[in-house]
Amino acid sequence: MRLGLDIGGTKIEAVVIDKTGEIIYRERCATPRQSYGDFFQAVTDMIAKAMQTVNQPLSVGIGVPGAVDSKGLIKNSNILVLNQQAFTRDLEHALGMPVPVTNDANCFTLSEAMDGSGRGHSVVFGVILGTGCGGGLCIDNRLISGPNACAGEWGHNALPRYHESRDGEVVTCYCGQQNCIESFISGSGLERQYMNHTHQHVSVPHIMQQVELGDADACLLWERYSDQLARALASIVNTLDPDVIVLGGGVSNIDILYSGLQARVAQYVFGKQCHTPIIQARHGDSSGVRGAAWLGAQQASENQ
Repeated sequence: MRLGLDIGGTKIEAVVIDKTGEIIYRERCATPRQSYGDFFQAVTDMIAKAMQTVNQPLSVGIGVPGAVDSKGLIKNSNILVLNQQAFTRDLEHALGMPVPVTNDANCFTLSEAMDGSGRGHSVVFGVILGTGCGGGLCIDNRLISGPNACAGEWGHNALPRYHESRDGEVVTCYCGQQNCIESFISGSGLERQYMNHTHQHVSVPHIMQQVELGDADACLLWERYSDQLARALASIVNTLDPDVIVLGGGVSNIDILYSGLQARVAQYVFGKQCHTPIIQARHGDSSGVRGAAWLGAQQASENQ
């Protein structure tokens, strides 16, 4: 049995999956953000409750917003009390067992590579188009992290072929760099561009309603967004040439996103061809927590 925890800024979700990938247990709680002690207690309580309920030996894996640096400390997390904490070490000490911890986008990618839309492919690049723009890389069902724990963090490369006349004014990202891909093709990036163009602060679903109605401003911004996404994905194809690219996050649920996307990407790929399937995630919002469970199972298998 495999226990996975997906830790987000607002909630912690735990699931147990069996060897076939079926979910046999699920639990959620709010994410404590006041102190690291409260946060850590909530996580260990969730694990203890799952173990008691299932009453079988469980491997444990965890996905977090942020990354684990070379010293084992959490960095770049939007759960501020988690930053600079030795979360993995503390968990392993408390539980008396190995507990792999990685970025939530990595968990998403592993889930889709194991038994999702990337199943059967050797090289899988996973993309989350949500509030931010995460990414992960799996090769033969194994996550690639890298010495800087930032493999797949394509969202903090600069938007390819940026030009102010078609992409708008220069944007400074929270990471300190300018014109990060995340600032344009995340859901919040689309909302920012729409607001700058129309002076209306509205959600992505509202923008897409306007696109469906044929609103000129919304259609113009959607065309711009689609081109930005194509340029960004082409940079992945030109660098990794993965067997498949799997999209998740709220924006990935927009059906027209996929209409002509592969052809758009081909415009910017070396050789002007793109045979890479670009498809929606199979497991949707459950991919992150499922991937955490698979990660724990892999770690446990390696330690046997």
